[in-house]
Amino acid sequence: MNDPNDASEVHSFDFDRSTDEAWSEFALRLADVISHMDRGATLRIGSLATEQEGASPFVQFRCVSGGRLIAEAAGNASLSEEFQLGPAQLDALEDLGWEPPNVDSERPSENFCTTGSQERPNDLATAATRVLREVYHVPHPAFLAPDQLAEILTPPGVREAPSTTFDPEDMTSRVVSGKAELDRLIETELTELLGHSPLQDADGDFALRVGSTMVFVRATSDAHEVLVFSAVVHDVEGRSRAMEVLSDLNTEARFVRFMLIRDRVFVSLSIFAQPFVPAHLHQALKAVSVVSDEIDEHLASKLRGRTTFASDG
Repeated sequence: MNDPNDASEVHSFDFDRSTDEAWSEFALRLADVISHMDRGATLRIGSLATEQEGASPFVQFRCVSGGRLIAEAAGNASLSEEFQLGPAQLDALEDLGWEPPNVDSERPSENFCTTGSQERPNDLATAATRVLREVYHVPHPAFLAPDQLAEILTPPGVREAPSTTFDPEDMTSRVVSGKAELDRLIETELTELLGHSPLQDADGDFALRVGSTMVFVRATSDAHEVLVFSAVVHDVEGRSRAMEVLSDLNTEARFVRFMLIRDRVFVSLSIFAQPFVPAHLHQALKAVSVVSDEIDEHLASKLRGRTTFASDG
């Protein structure tokens, strides 16, 4: 849990735990969806190609007679050249229990397949989630693009950073009674931006995708502050060197600040929450997402670390 005494800082944020929780929640929601699929229905969930175009990895579900579910995981015959799976990924699919493509069988398929039932949807949902995360290396559920039932599964990211042109209601200030109300106000704003409810972890941090960046939003326990932050570099080598680099960045940066927490570099921005003004949240999202998206690769190279969504190809 977050320490109230450290609520104004990002130090208590556990990136790995938050990501694990997001995938666990995704698997539960996916299980619920496939358990209610009608006979003959299909559901396809693809990974977003943020920087490349072409047929990207996906998993697909079909409901057949008797509540049986057939799941397919994209093989190389279904993927464009830039998304071709390597030998290790192909082996991993088989190790996870997926049958390899077989165009000569009674039910020919160019993809990897496995089966399940609507009576035990968690097994199939978990299997599909592992493929998306461990084989296709989708970094977070917010980077999934369901072709169907998007509002049930997971929200697509904001298509672009929020504009600096605000509606009159975005300029309206509101004194909030406590963290619960502040969380509701933040969720309302993020839902409007995303088009769907945002993902939220057990500690109350909201997660969303802006462009190719993962951004988190946190209301402090005293409801006096809203933190917007993003992890931009992981596995940093040499804390002393990193502190020097970040000190120089903080001297030059406007609005945002950079910090080193264990072996990760975060960029963050804090806004007043008393009163809460939606326009301030919009601007904070834009500032953090633009800075983190522009600097992550350069900073990772300089600090001999890796970006959050580095390619594993």
